[in-house]
Amino acid sequence: MTKIIVVDDHNFFRMMLRTTLQLSHPDICMTGEAATAGELFRLLPHTEADLVVLDINLPDVWGVDVTRRLRRDYPQLKIIAVSGENTSETIHSMIEAGIDGFISKQYSGVNDLADAIESVMNGVEYFGRDISAILFDIYVAKKKTSAVTAEFTEREREIILLSRDGLLCKEIADRMNISVFTVNSHKRNIFLKLGISSTMEMVQYALKHGIIRMRG
Repeated sequence: MTKIIVVDDHNFFRMMLRTTLQLSHPDICMTGEAATAGELFRLLPHTEADLVVLDINLPDVWGVDVTRRLRRDYPQLKIIAVSGENTSETIHSMIEAGIDGFISKQYSGVNDLADAIESVMNGVEYFGRDISAILFDIYVAKKKTSAVTAEFTEREREIILLSRDGLLCKEIADRMNISVFTVNSHKRNIFLKLGISSTMEMVQYALKHGIIRMRG
């Protein structure tokens, strides 16, 4: 059972999400809901939760600042950002702040959110297709050319190699003696460099370009 808190200032959205999850995804339980960042942080000390579904456009605090505080005070929590306004600047800022996933309200439904929750709880970041397209645009804008093969740090290469071997983020963190948050940060940087949205694509790219080899 995955316990989630939904933070969104639209009461109808929260009510619809709670009802739909109860009917079609009984393995996901809404243990709390909040309309503002203030309500969320008053709720967290007294509420069991594995994951926060966070609307980035809250009336009191911007989603990037909420994410940074969650990462500082509740590093064990997974965070999936949702928004109806998805600019490259916002997405990039949220990724840098430490989200585990990002889906669009415009192009995603409850089933997409359920898929995203399952993915990030299994240690795999999740970005909707429209978000992945924006990430690719960011990558292209940074590189200015698609002919250049991305360069990786030694730690990024090690994470790619361990991902090839099927290790999840927690296992990679234990193997490298770093935090899960650090592993996720490195993976997000790799995703941004490549304009991709999944660990599988990351490994496929590395194999294709000879960065790593198939396991013998």
